[in-house]
Amino acid sequence: MLPSQRTLFDIPRDVCYLNAAGWSPLPLAVQEAGRAGVARKGQPWNIDGKFAAAQYERARAAAAALIGAEPADIALTPSVSYGVAVAAKVFRPAQGSRVLVLENDHASIALEWHTRSQTEDFTVETVPQPTNGDWTAAVLEAIARPGARRISLASMSSVHWADGGMVDLLHVRDALRFQGAALIVDATQAIGVLPMDVVALDPDFVVFPTYKWVLGPYGRAFVYVAKRHQEGTPLEQSSYGRRNVVAENADYFADKRYLPDARRYDMGERDHFITLEMAAVGMEMVSEWGTQAVRERLAMLTRRLADGLAGMGVSVLEESLRAPHILCLTFRETPPVDLVPQLAREKIYVAPRLGRVRVSPHVYNDETDIDRFIAILGQKLAK
Repeated sequence: MLPSQRTLFDIPRDVCYLNAAGWSPLPLAVQEAGRAGVARKGQPWNIDGKFAAAQYERARAAAAALIGAEPADIALTPSVSYGVAVAAKVFRPAQGSRVLVLENDHASIALEWHTRSQTEDFTVETVPQPTNGDWTAAVLEAIARPGARRISLASMSSVHWADGGMVDLLHVRDALRFQGAALIVDATQAIGVLPMDVVALDPDFVVFPTYKWVLGPYGRAFVYVAKRHQEGTPLEQSSYGRRNVVAENADYFADKRYLPDARRYDMGERDHFITLEMAAVGMEMVSEWGTQAVRERLAMLTRRLADGLAGMGVSVLEESLRAPHILCLTFRETPPVDLVPQLAREKIYVAPRLGRVRVSPHVYNDETDIDRFIAILGQKLAK
């Protein structure tokens, strides 16, 4: 099993950080890439003319490797919401159709459709949070509901950010295809831990950022665009998306045609010499460990946590329904109002989410962290 990678991070031994699903600490190597980027921007006359293009493609290739895509199918974006906006401009729901979203899903994947439905002729249907935690069954039931309008699109997270429940994307995809519907996936809480093979899944769009599980900075995200959608109009109009609009040309607008692949959807001002390399380094580290090795380690930690909570009046989703790296605690009795701040005063960091406490370890955590959390939580609840 992959051992704890704590030595690769700047995390003191007395800090128990269990909030990777919120934002991850930066590995030392990623921090160093950031410092190098700042120094590079401090003396831009030393930047080689070919550096920018190489940096774009390094990050694009690193993102593609995590999901089994080709680099040409990846667009550089600043956020998940930007990627969803790209998808919404390329793919328009049919008139009179339904768009499915999950109850309390993250704003980035859902609000675009709520907003568009106000002026476009489609409805947004929210799949209620299942009482048994089975998001897959709930989504399949909504898709097949008798007498309902046909579905154009499902836009949803593959792992729910607030309860850690997973959606079986393959089963959902099959049900959507039966109706000729598209699938947009927010893989924020999955990439780097759960397997994603876009060749096998064949989604329409997949979006994910780097600041959580792939150990990168804010402001860097990627969108996979299926080849059938690579002839759309980009969200922004910039020289980067065109075949030959280059400052060095005698004729600046030599060829205004769009690039023939997902690169046409790259954000404007993509010269992020600091954070783009940080994102690439983080993703490359995760790829080197391998998602299976990461997943096995984190599943061991959350399983240890779930076992340790037995008898404390805390319930969690069944292991078959939850992500292996996110454990959301539901309390049978109302916990102390300031439970999370109390834990933080003990240097234990978790997140409150929709009435639950979300615990999300990463490769820098070990059994000592889990055991300490269990012991301190037990003390707080006993009071």
